[in-house]
Amino acid sequence: MGPIVSATPKENSIRTFNLCLVGFGHVNRTLVGLLQRKRDELRQLGIECRITGVATRRMGWIADADGLDVGKILHEGTDSRAGASAPHGVRDWLKAAQANVLFEATSLSVGDGQPAIDHIRAALELGAHAITANKGPVVHAYEELAALAAERGKKFLFESTVMDGAPIFSIFRDSLPTVHVKGFRGILNSTTNVILSGMEQGLSFDQSLQEAQQIGVAETDPGHDIEGWDAAVKVAALVRVLMRVPLRLDEIEREGIGKLSGEMVREGRAAGKPYKLVCRAQRTGSGLRASVRPEQVPLSDPLAWVAGTSSIVYFETDIFPGLAITETNPGLDATAYGMLADFVKAVT
Repeated sequence: MGPIVSATPKENSIRTFNLCLVGFGHVNRTLVGLLQRKRDELRQLGIECRITGVATRRMGWIADADGLDVGKILHEGTDSRAGASAPHGVRDWLKAAQANVLFEATSLSVGDGQPAIDHIRAALELGAHAITANKGPVVHAYEELAALAAERGKKFLFESTVMDGAPIFSIFRDSLPTVHVKGFRGILNSTTNVILSGMEQGLSFDQSLQEAQQIGVAETDPGHDIEGWDAAVKVAALVRVLMRVPLRLDEIEREGIGKLSGEMVREGRAAGKPYKLVCRAQRTGSGLRASVRPEQVPLSDPLAWVAGTSSIVYFETDIFPGLAITETNPGLDATAYGMLADFVKAVT
């Protein structure tokens, strides 16, 4: 279904888009609030939107093409209009919601990227743009989904998958055409960065992890972060999209921070070579080499000063010998904004 067009007093064309949210955790909930706060700015761009579908494991597939009471869903976890005829499965749900745009924010499945890949594939095949904050589809199915989006004349966008909403993918796509990425290095996992910062300040590994969990940075089960999986997935996403190499996760040399003690971390900082979980990828004469591992970084390196939830990625290209993108202590608004920005790019 195409967007609804209506006239404003200024006779500008305002298009109304039906939005579907699969996964209704922190990111998509924050996105809903951001869409409401940015309503006037979106109208200036000719965009109106309404939420017509919300899906979670707990609530099921909720859809109403006339618009859902999102406030009620936020506070009560349901909408009475879902009724007994609620759709079953992503395709029926997208059809019932008459979706123009899907926002996919389910949990990452490191091994295969599912079910997010199926959600995005269904949206594109049914004529909706697909926007995701989930790294799995980029790592495991980028080429397939990008080709499907191009075939259907839709967009598959994913700015929020790496460094929240910082414009990493879009800066190369939109502002740096024909630039070739030779390699990059950076700090891309906030949980391990927070843990290392805490250890530098005198905490043990376990104490620093507990503090990271208390402030909401680390998950209850932080294994993916501590063991370097989250960082490795981000490396694979950057390599596949920006370097156009179909790198597999098992091709990335990966070591987490679990073997570092508080004493080691403090000694490293005192010696002027603090420990950081460094992500790297570099083209070589025989292909490409990528790694995620703890490294001691000299204080002369910008990576040494990235602390807490901040991140940095430093690119080497054929035109720019060094191009850095840094974000300082982002919140959920930054991640949600990446999805909002992708939405605007998709529909304008």
